[in-house]
Amino acid sequence: MSEASGFHHIPVLREEVLEALSPLPGGVYLDGTVGGGGHASALLEALNGECKLYALDRDPDALAAAGQRLRSWGKQVALRHGNFHDAKDIFQGMLFDGILLDLGVSSWQLDAAARGFSYHEDAPLDMRMDQSAGITAAEWLNTQGEQTITQALYDYSDERWAARIAKLILEMRAEKPFETTQDLVRAVDRAIPKAVRRKDEGHPARRAFQAVRIAVNDEIAPIKQALNDLVHLLKPGGRLCVITFHSIEDRAVKTAFVKLRNPCECPVNAPICVCGKKPLISLPKGYPKAPGEGELAANPRARSAKLRCAQRLNYE
Repeated sequence: MSEASGFHHIPVLREEVLEALSPLPGGVYLDGTVGGGGHASALLEALNGECKLYALDRDPDALAAAGQRLRSWGKQVALRHGNFHDAKDIFQGMLFDGILLDLGVSSWQLDAAARGFSYHEDAPLDMRMDQSAGITAAEWLNTQGEQTITQALYDYSDERWAARIAKLILEMRAEKPFETTQDLVRAVDRAIPKAVRRKDEGHPARRAFQAVRIAVNDEIAPIKQALNDLVHLLKPGGRLCVITFHSIEDRAVKTAFVKLRNPCECPVNAPICVCGKKPLISLPKGYPKAPGEGELAANPRARSAKLRCAQRLNYE
């Protein structure tokens, strides 16, 4: 059985995404993080295949799984391997009626022990969303300085024990380089006092794993530019919908949307705008949206999801 054949994707906020995109027959759409194809499949079903869907993902296993799930739609679907951060180059000269991003790590990636995202299984410490590029989490932990690791733990997961964890990582790697997920779990266990670990409602290592994953995949820093690029790939009236799963992602998306809605750089007390930068988007009312009780009961992993939406204004 291939990796992709076991890929299962429960589309979070499925109905809310369809409502936000408001897809129309004949439209051209981009799922920039297609994963297992759950949202893409829902969009195609809503339009009975009367559209063109481009499915993009940086994870080859996810893209293969999406291809299997969406194969019945034939030429209505075009698969592309790549990161949505690079959409401007990948889809140069194209315009879309709607774009969707479902950020972060998928449930399948978490559950596939061999990918190294999970702290529950002992496996190679990889964490790359695209295993054909970049360095692994183990390589990152074995080569970065103490301050860099501390900052990543703090910035990407609000880990209060960041400094102690980073210090332990350097001490442990000096004795033996990090190789597996349990090496990182042990570092966290040694750094966080037992009394604190006992009171922690979740796994003590969950924040460290999130932070290392974000650092290895460079998930946050490119968001602002990526959303700006994607807005420029929208037709007038087209919508960009983004699902986030933690406050760091959501803050980056919210900040980017606010800047796209009000890009003016003139002083606040300036009588008129002289910088010439005009709004590129509007922000439809009612967002962000969160999953309802029914969805949370069926899919507890959706509990932290938020959907934000922006609509492209007419060109100047």
